[in-house]
Amino acid sequence: MNNRCALLVVNPSRDEAVSAAHELSKFLMKNNFALYTISDLEIEGVTNRSIESLEEVEVVVVLGGDGTILRGAEVARIRNIPLLGVNLGRVGFMAEVDKFSIVEVAQCVVDKSYVIDERMVLSYRILRDGENISTGWALNEVTVERSETAMIELFLQIDERPLSRWGCDGIICATPTGSTAYAFSAGGPVVWPEVEALVLLPISAHALFSRPMVISPSSEIVIEIQSHRSQLSADALRRFELHENDRVVITKDAQTIKLAHIKATLFTDRLVAKFKLPIEGWRSE
Repeated sequence: MNNRCALLVVNPSRDEAVSAAHELSKFLMKNNFALYTISDLEIEGVTNRSIESLEEVEVVVVLGGDGTILRGAEVARIRNIPLLGVNLGRVGFMAEVDKFSIVEVAQCVVDKSYVIDERMVLSYRILRDGENISTGWALNEVTVERSETAMIELFLQIDERPLSRWGCDGIICATPTGSTAYAFSAGGPVVWPEVEALVLLPISAHALFSRPMVISPSSEIVIEIQSHRSQLSADALRRFELHENDRVVITKDAQTIKLAHIKATLFTDRLVAKFKLPIEGWRSE
């Protein structure tokens, strides 16, 4: 009789992820796990479910890259359960650094021996004519950006005080986790996950002051839309069309995402592995 449940989130376009999912599912089912997936693929013994109809699960296991992990984070946040990203050969910033065998991954899930790494989350709400018309969250970043070819006009306020008005391609507000994603590509700083902070940076702004900023996690960021059309994107998964005079309010969310790792790893080692940084000649004790 199954008395434990797990969710598999798989990138169906990656053959190695699908193959690993089949192997992992067989091992977990032998250990009396009921298995579900929200991914678009068929695995023997694994039940396809929507996020809304999922029964109680104790862990989300992701087989894919950081984009697939963000998809799995939707369930992990709702259920407040660990999210374990498996390294399939392409080191990301949220999955394991070391490449473990599927048997090792499965045994870790069975034993609940994973290490939990709490990650900060952003919360946002959109105000139109003073009314709250949409709310959401993001593990990586909330971006307000142009939806047409022309740049957009955005007015930024922090802690109810005006900071600047920019003609730009957009503004990124990122968590430390998201500092190595879109924000990094746009020239933002790398922030260690343990640092409680928000990263804010305009994209291609026509202004003398348009540098990346690191802001207190207790601050409230308000972005006022002063152009006809733009859009909000949260983790590139949740999108919302914005109108002129809309206000986007961004704060630290009260909830966190529990990233799970088979073994504890320093973020420094993740940077070295991801970017293949030159460390030859360094002598450890």
